[in-house]
Amino acid sequence: MKYTKIIIQLIIAVVALILILETVFKVKETEQVVITQFGKPIGEAKITPGLKIKVPFIQKTNYFEKRYMEWDGDPNQVPTKDKKFIFVEAYARWQITDPLQFFKRLTDERGAISRLADILDGETRDYIANHNLEEVVRSVNRVPASSGSFGEEVGDTLSDITEGRLKIQEMILLSANEKASDLGIIILDVRLKRLNYVTEVQTQVYERMISERFRIAEKFRSEGQGEASKINGERERDLKTIQSVAYRKAEEIRGQADARATAIYAAAYNQSAASRDLYNFVKSMETFEKTFDTTTTVILSTKSELYKYLIDFQ
Repeated sequence: MKYTKIIIQLIIAVVALILILETVFKVKETEQVVITQFGKPIGEAKITPGLKIKVPFIQKTNYFEKRYMEWDGDPNQVPTKDKKFIFVEAYARWQITDPLQFFKRLTDERGAISRLADILDGETRDYIANHNLEEVVRSVNRVPASSGSFGEEVGDTLSDITEGRLKIQEMILLSANEKASDLGIIILDVRLKRLNYVTEVQTQVYERMISERFRIAEKFRSEGQGEASKINGERERDLKTIQSVAYRKAEEIRGQADARATAIYAAAYNQSAASRDLYNFVKSMETFEKTFDTTTTVILSTKSELYKYLIDFQ
């Protein structure tokens, strides 16, 4: 009897413990709970932390996250308004604001992720397809600072945008929240995480960039050749000017020297007969020295001054 009583007490204790565990449940600060009975929600959601009570075995607790959660989209190929195909990868942050409505419409977080993908991918595709690529990439109108690279052209290659990337993200967020208004959730933020050209367009873009670089290089090469021709022309002109001035100066000096020599000759000739004879004699001797040597044969007239001096030497 003693052992039987102990066993009965243990059974009662175990049953009581099971009943307590099935009746009482704990809600954490980061959780919210929806109670269901035979699969249907009963009463209001439990959103305040603490110990709560439910009907054991019949009712079931469904826990949902109260904190912010993330949605990370897959890359999608999207055409822009200006017919440029790009890969777009977006992400979002969302939160369950009405756990009861959330359970009725989406059941669990996996269902919510799937529904968010449908909403956000669709809205992202629609808004990007209605804007040009520059609107999707850029956020503000500004003139980019020059990096100092050779051939870089700044300021005239960017067109003005009217909305920009930040505005497009805000419009996607607003439209997505309108479509998710009856799901018991709120989308807190949407961002375009990554944008890139598709492979075919990347090749075309690289080829266009290379062609643009070649065009800029050819432009600078042409300007350099023009400047070189200008410098060479100025050099030739300056050289001819210098040569002309130098030739004129040389002719002036030569003329002055000839005039001075002529004046000296005239002055010497106009001196006395003796002086003239001496002068003639000296000039004749200079001529002899420069003209004749021991092997020279000459034929002179008897009227020649040189002949006269030769006769006098005999």
